[in-house]
Formats: sequence, C-alpha cells, structure tokens
Amino acid sequence: MNTLNLKIDKDKCIKCAKCTNDCITSAIKQGDDGYPVEINPAYCISCQHCLMVCPVGALSIFDKDPSNSSKIENKVKEEDLFNLIQSRRSIRKFKDENVSKEDLNKLKQMLNYTPTGCNRRGLYFSFIEDRDVMEKFRNNVNKKMIKVLSNPFLSPFLSRYKTLLAPIKEGQDVIFRSCPHLVALSVSKDSPCRDIDPIIALSYFELYAYSLNIGTCWCGFAQGVLSKIPSLQKALNIPKTHKLSYVMLFGYPDIKYQRTQQPKPYTFYTVK
Repeated sequence: MNTLNLKIDKDKCIKCAKCTNDCITSAIKQGDDGYPVEINPAYCISCQHCLMVCPVGALSIFDKDPSNSSKIENKVKEEDLFNLIQSRRSIRKFKDENVSKEDLNKLKQMLNYTPTGCNRRGLYFSFIEDRDVMEKFRNNVNKKMIKVLSNPFLSPFLSRYKTLLAPIKEGQDVIFRSCPHLVALSVSKDSPCRDIDPIIALSYFELYAYSLNIGTCWCGFAQGVLSKIPSLQKALNIPKTHKLSYVMLFGYPDIKYQRTQQPKPYTFYTVK
C-alpha cells in the first residue's frame, strides 16, 4: 500500500538526494536506481519538506502537485521585518467596524502555515467575525460574570477577578475592550507541544495582522474568565478533544502610534 502516495517524475528527477537527505524520519530514502522510494511511511510526519526542497519539482506526495506551491522568493527586507516587530503594540481602542472578509480570509489562510511540534497540527480556531455576534457574546460573558462575582461563596479561583464586578455593572467593557472580533485558540489534549503550539500560532497571527493594519491584543482576562467558567465556551464550539489555550482580540485600530518604544534591554548571557 502506497501510504504516502509518493510519485516521482523520472523525466525531471536529477537524483540529487536533497529530498531524502532532508527527511528527518527516514520515511523515504534513495533506491538502488537513485530515485527516492518509501521506506518507513508510518514514520512520516507530513512536513512536506521533500516536496519543498526538490529543485526541479519532480516529487509529489499526498497528491500534492508541486506546481501548486508558491515560489519561495525570500524578498522580505530585514529592516522592514525588524520595524514591524518594533512597532507592534497591544491595541485596546478599536474602530466600530468589521474587518473585511478579504482580510479575514488572508488571516485564516496564513494560519495554515504556522508550525506545531512534531507537525501534529492539533489546533482549533474559533473566530467571531461579526460585530453583532461579538456584542451578543460580550453581553453573555458580562452577564455571567456579574452573577458569578456577586456570589458570596465565590471560588478562590475567581477571586482575582472580583475587581471587575463594579466596572462591568457600570457598563464598562473591561474584558473585551469594545473589540469587534476575537479568535479563541484551543489545542488537542494529546498534542505533544500543547503548551507552546497555540502561542506560536497567535504570534504569527499578530504580526501578519499588523502588516494588514489590523490591531490585536493578547487578552488574559478573556482567557482566564473563559477557562474558569467553562459554560461560556459553548459558543466557541470547542471540540471535547481540545482545551482552550488563549484568546486574542483583533480589529482595525482606532489609534495610531507614531514611533517605536525604547525598551529596557534584556540581559544576554553567552555560554562559553
């Protein structure tokens, strides 16, 4: 059974062995005739490195046609990327408008390329894409928070949120900062790197969003509240096989920063 569905265009293949040399699990190796063949298909982690590294596009795996892959140009200028990182800010003032469908689709498409440990891809993204849906979700959370925080027998796990009660009753949106959208990221409970995979994905999301002039905010309040009150997660449709990891707010910013910050440098130690 050809489990990887590995196909080699022998008219193109130059037998350079780049594909087999870059296979970290030895799922494929060079055959006696010099062409790559499957050896340990069960070891394959579906990274597609073999497809990506072939200089002539002679290799197909999992029915992936190399002609459908984008060419890697490496045109991003170092100074532009560094300025993007320098300029990133947590946004807490958003315009009262939906992010365009075009920009939302770009963000979702980008998330398909974020790395995960062992290439397990155990992430699940719950998007709120419409302001009206967000307003309904926001009101539900605030209503639940008032009920829970008003309980005299408040769980010690929620006591740190007690200070939110008064401003929520006053109508302040202290949790979601009037954002029009959010993405809640959950991770498969059996993912080998479940603690870090979601953070990597949201870091990619944040920087790419900023390149589209979309602001973001890592929302610890939302993550904490939704984690401590699981019933609030129902609207997010999180699978039973997954656990909520973190929540990021996003939308077009209603504020524009003019210059970068001047952070206190970290201490760097060089091991010798």
